[in-house]
Amino acid sequence: MKVGVIGVGAVGAAATMALLARGCAREIVLVDQNRARAKGVALDIDYGLPLLPPADVSAGEATDLTGADLLIITAGVNEAAGGATDRNDPTGRLRLLDHNAAIYRDLVPELMTTAPEATIMVVTDPPDPLAALTRTLAGHGRVFSTGTVLDTLRFRRHLSQLLQVRAEDVQALVVGEHGTSEVLLWSSANVGGVPVLDILSRRSEPIDRARAQVESEIRFANISIIEGIGASQYGIGAVVARLAEAVVRNEQALFTVAAHDPARGVTLSLLSALGSHGVTQTYLPAMTEDEQQALEHSAEILRQATAKIT
Repeated sequence: MKVGVIGVGAVGAAATMALLARGCAREIVLVDQNRARAKGVALDIDYGLPLLPPADVSAGEATDLTGADLLIITAGVNEAAGGATDRNDPTGRLRLLDHNAAIYRDLVPELMTTAPEATIMVVTDPPDPLAALTRTLAGHGRVFSTGTVLDTLRFRRHLSQLLQVRAEDVQALVVGEHGTSEVLLWSSANVGGVPVLDILSRRSEPIDRARAQVESEIRFANISIIEGIGASQYGIGAVVARLAEAVVRNEQALFTVAAHDPARGVTLSLLSALGSHGVTQTYLPAMTEDEQQALEHSAEILRQATAKIT
């Protein structure tokens, strides 16, 4: 399978290494506006290839993406460079939208001239409205964003630490926007079938306090990471590789990626089956009335953001 990674900054490079580690692509082409950077990353990785599953990694241009099965777009300004690191700003990642939408308007049509049959994964922040724009520019529906997959993993991880169990044994979802309006589905979160809220209700610490702490950690995780290393890259890199694997192997595996939801007329994250043609089915998880209202609020925020750029 041939995969193109467009944008080889911190996220693109981390995603490429994760792709190689999973062994889910035999050919990876790195494309970046800074051609020297793409060449440098490709060369650096090349020296480690003898220790990884067989693959070919090269730097190229958009014209080298002919025949690609999957295009992974990470190009654009990130939160640190775009000034989206204020915990008190409800706009969050949406502050980057206008700048990155302008990049996508130039980039996506060019990609479609060389790889019109490829499925497209949007990673750039804010990924959901940018995926909607990409869908319009590409002229097909084989487009999805990484959505709230990373947020869902963070939710499971924080619950596992809170409850002192393995994250693999925690089932929990985050839906809606990959951003400040995202919705953590506490009502259905469980450990081995036992509701998390039931477990927390038997503890001395008030549930509301525990919930507030977990939600704050998750909503502002990227900012905490940026304060330490300048960019959130390794977690999202792992997510990109796992989603790419689902696409190239046509797994129809379930993830909270974001795709166009006809019922709400917007691109947002729900539980979705992911395969070689992108999202093929979408499922609405069980939610309380409050969670449903929060999801509709998140959808409205995304509708307004998307309307600005499409």
